[in-house]
Amino acid sequence: MKLNSIGLDADKSLSISKDLNILLANFQRYYQNLRGIHWNIKGKRFFDLHVKFEELYNDANLKVDMVAERILTLGGVPLHTFEDYISNSKVPVGKNVSEDESAIRLIVDSLKELLVIERKILASSDDAHDEGTNSMMSDFITEQEKVLWMMKAWLGEAI
Repeated sequence: MKLNSIGLDADKSLSISKDLNILLANFQRYYQNLRGIHWNIKGKRFFDLHVKFEELYNDANLKVDMVAERILTLGGVPLHTFEDYISNSKVPVGKNVSEDESAIRLIVDSLKELLVIERKILASSDDAHDEGTNSMMSDFITEQEKVLWMMKAWLGEAI
């Protein structure tokens, strides 16, 4: 087995970096959705939701950077074009979403997709003894599960 410069199996690290690129593409779409609903939200809940969506897109922006830097740490190259993001993401596109329930539903549906990808990466990073990626995914999952619970509560739905 060939080790990379951080002492991990080089082949497993490159495989994980490919999965992280899928996560990166999906996070970029999620981020853009959050920007769109932040800008376009209307109605009586505008003030509360406008602030919440800004909080979420700032967090997503930080996570995008963390994922890209982890890809580089593992020896990969982060995707960085809209073409790559479009062709590698499953997060739904939220175009012209301005109604509160539709905006929250978009967040719920997006987080569900992100969690599936993150759990896959969590399993493969555990297998590769890649604590850096594993810890990051664990933190992301914990935070996003809470946001998902809150959004579902806002919708009046059970988790």
